[in-house]
Amino acid sequence: MFKKLFGSKEPKEEKILPWKQLTTVAQLGTIAKLSKGKTQVIFKHSTRCGISSMVMNQFVSAYNVDVNLDLYYLDLLSFRDVSNEVGYKFQVMHQSPQLLVIKNGVVVSHASHGAINEVDLERFV
Repeated sequence: MFKKLFGSKEPKEEKILPWKQLTTVAQLGTIAKLSKGKTQVIFKHSTRCGISSMVMNQFVSAYNVDVNLDLYYLDLLSFRDVSNEVGYKFQVMHQSPQLLVIKNGVVVSHASHGAINEVDLERFV
């Protein structure tokens, strides 16, 4: 009963996602090409933003690791030039946090903030 009320002191097993680091503008061309055969997803994250961290944690918790897509993580503060180019290349206005689903070279879905966790990624596979 007390564990339910106050939580368990046992550490939770951390869920590890199959992230690929997005660190160069050149990778965006590769992502566009790969998207012609397999759905590509970019998660843009601001490491200094509490909302971005909360959304990231929710995304990780809900993510189905069996979904057949490539998942990219972009630290937009460390790689601002890449973040800016994502907007130009894929024609989406910059937001943070932001999730982009890319298929056949174009963005087929994108969301920001809490709406990220409402995107059904399996629909795009």
